[in-house]
Amino acid sequence: MKRTLLLLLLISVLASGCTSPDGGDTGSSAVVESGDFVTVNYVGELEDGTVFDTSIEQVAQDEGIYNPGRSYEPLGFVVGSGQMIPGFDEAVIGMSVGEEKTVEIPPEEAYGEYSSELVFDVPMEQFESANITPVAGESIAIQGRPCTIVEVSEENVTLDCNHQLAGETLVFTIELVSIGDAEGNSSSIA
Repeated sequence: MKRTLLLLLLISVLASGCTSPDGGDTGSSAVVESGDFVTVNYVGELEDGTVFDTSIEQVAQDEGIYNPGRSYEPLGFVVGSGQMIPGFDEAVIGMSVGEEKTVEIPPEEAYGEYSSELVFDVPMEQFESANITPVAGESIAIQGRPCTIVEVSEENVTLDCNHQLAGETLVFTIELVSIGDAEGNSSSIA
């Protein structure tokens, strides 16, 4: 009788697809691949622990970076499409829904090294002829690239066109919320 029950139980487990030949669980085995549409919650920090961005409203409030005009919700993107920095894309590949991990992304896989070549002077007369009053600390687009006005003198305006996170190693805690495809079909955390 025990042997019959054990055999029936074993057949039920095998028939339900709950095991795989390698002993792993196939019930929730979907993992992120390049080309998948995914949604993630994340917290981005500098190496010193300073939080610079997050998709989680409470974390933003706790860290003093809350923006009431922003929608705090999981971030959606297509893996490998260039929407994200390379290190972030690589970090989510192989993750499964509900998994959380922390990754360290060096500058070359994030926003690049800081380049002194992207800091330069523009004659003040160019700003005057465009009827722009430059103010140190403000942002301005130069040929479509965002730049920060670093210094203003009578003759020149010094611009820094490096990304604000250039040269930084970034630490992201990522939780995979859902995996889908371009048509919007997905599996997600209940």
